Amino acid sequence: MLITVNEAAPGGAASLQGRFQLHAAGVTGMLLLTHVLLILWISSVGGQGRHCDFPKINHGILYNEKKYKASFPVSLGKIFYYSCEYNYMPPSKYFWTPITCTEGGWSPTPKCLRVCFFPFVENGQSASSGQIYLEGATVQITCNKGYSLPDNQGSITCAEGGWSSPPECISTKKCLKTDIVVANGFLSESEYAYSVNKETQYKCKAGYTTADGKTSGTVQCLQGGWSSQPTCIKSCERPVLVNARVKMDFTWFQLNDMLNYECDTGYKNQDGHTTGSIVCGEDGWSHLPICRGQVRSCGQPPQLPNGKMKHRKQGKYEHSEMVECDCNPNFVMKGPKKIQCMDGEWTALPTCVEPGKACGFMPQLENGYSQPSVPPYRHGVSVVLSCRNAYTMIGNTTITCIDGIWTELPKCVATNQLKRCEKPRFYTRSQLSSHTYEFNHNARVSYKCAGKSTYIQTVCIDGKWDPEPDCLGKKKPLCPPPPQIPNAQNMLTTVNYQEGEKVAVLCKENHAFLEAKELVCRSGRWQSLPHCVESGQYCGPPPPIGNGDITSFPLSAYPPGSNVQYRCQSFYEPRGNLTVTCRNGRWSEPPACIDACIISEDRMNKNNIQLKWRNPPKRYAKTGDFIEFECKHSHKERTPIQSFRVLCQEGKFEYPACE
Repeated sequence: MLITVNEAAPGGAASLQGRFQLHAAGVTGMLLLTHVLLILWISSVGGQGRHCDFPKINHGILYNEKKYKASFPVSLGKIFYYSCEYNYMPPSKYFWTPITCTEGGWSPTPKCLRVCFFPFVENGQSASSGQIYLEGATVQITCNKGYSLPDNQGSITCAEGGWSSPPECISTKKCLKTDIVVANGFLSESEYAYSVNKETQYKCKAGYTTADGKTSGTVQCLQGGWSSQPTCIKSCERPVLVNARVKMDFTWFQLNDMLNYECDTGYKNQDGHTTGSIVCGEDGWSHLPICRGQVRSCGQPPQLPNGKMKHRKQGKYEHSEMVECDCNPNFVMKGPKKIQCMDGEWTALPTCVEPGKACGFMPQLENGYSQPSVPPYRHGVSVVLSCRNAYTMIGNTTITCIDGIWTELPKCVATNQLKRCEKPRFYTRSQLSSHTYEFNHNARVSYKCAGKSTYIQTVCIDGKWDPEPDCLGKKKPLCPPPPQIPNAQNMLTTVNYQEGEKVAVLCKENHAFLEAKELVCRSGRWQSLPHCVESGQYCGPPPPIGNGDITSFPLSAYPPGSNVQYRCQSFYEPRGNLTVTCRNGRWSEPPACIDACIISEDRMNKNNIQLKWRNPPKRYAKTGDFIEFECKHSHKERTPIQSFRVLCQEGKFEYPACE
């Protein structure tokens, strides 16, 4: 008796045949044959109607699936082969794995297990570094002292979506918000506990500054606790004295500090003296001296190198008269944009400097995007931004590179969350063009104040009117003349500045900015006071890396202990710590961005191969990713079947070949 079983097999191979032959000879042979026939008859009756449905394989596919799918369900004994997609592998670890239809279903049960690449551990170690594991495998990790895995675990597991938690050890030290007391200030963040190296910001109340004269500061969580206790002290800004001078270079003064001044030649104060002093008190300076004397007019303003004066020439300029300056195209102004005639002499000119630094990566716009482009961006270049569907932009639609720093980003607010504006309230008689009580975002209305003949237009922007409707003639307070910044260009002027106006500062030679580069007028006070420090004390921007950049705006100088983070471009993998720290004038070792594997169409055509998974097409792979190929139609494998599933390692892999 001859029994033959036909099976489907991959690679165009001949059908698998199992042959069993029994030969009956004599009585013993007849009995044996009868016994076998009886067993086959019973098996046939008991298995009538037994079959296997089409196997559903997560992350996998049957060989020649389209051809064989129509033949399901199939009878017992049928054999098929399956393989797995990128980053997955069958338990057999073969490229093609056979499964057989049995009474209990498919055997073995077809599975595609996740493949996890285990990298080197940050702040810890493991004997498994650099190895590959299948789904379900557990890897032991030993963290350095003071570090642990999330939830104090000792291992991580390869799951369907990758590692159960990132293979990195994080600091176990926490600093609590309750351990900080800010006198005359407050914490501006809502977190309760902070991990090591994390910073939190605090702000001072109006009229108070940090110990270095700023309106806000930061403290850092260290292994031993907070780096310092923040303090906000009463302060007074350096006053601008008319026809008088002071010999101190400080820009701010503490409570009860005394400032001595001396009147210019030919002038006396209100007390009739040529010298005097003022004191910083709870309400500001005790008084500002008025100096009296005969003042002189000025002649033509001086020439501005690489710039010009925006004025109509006249024979003479009276005391306190102002002229506005303007730099030539492609030059940047540093210092006050206006000069003033002061008793026969013009105040200091601004400086028109060469085009500023280029900008690196653009800041990310949450829920928005820009057209794809490559840094660096030249000074003055603008980029158009857009919001994603269902989001509305609030602010300017473009950002511009100004001396290495991008201008302020707009916001993309969910359209269904935009706030409506209430009907404007006027405290004097007025006439409104609409009688509606609520207005949608971007709605425009016009109003006319009592006694006026012209209408004024205002727009609803996310719940606020811009500009704010006003019939009382309210004006925002002016900022006093900008203070003199130590180690910076002279900015002697008595000009007041309006809300939002800025004054760029230029540091003296061999000095660099510690933080901001300009003063900003906000609510009658100068904000973001720059600091010019000696270049040798601090050190410069973090080192550049190939295929990556820092995630924050670059500064000219960083104080000791500063942290900066890097990020890699798309399809590049980071190696090393993404955070670098400034210590003793040097940055710690920056990370490297490892190349991606580029899949060459020409090389595939030359080797008669194609990508197995072609929807969507994939042309790049990261380190640790698997790439699967197959022979083109009418070609067969020339290299071993295992070579058609390759691993990308730091931009390199071997191509299989077909003939």
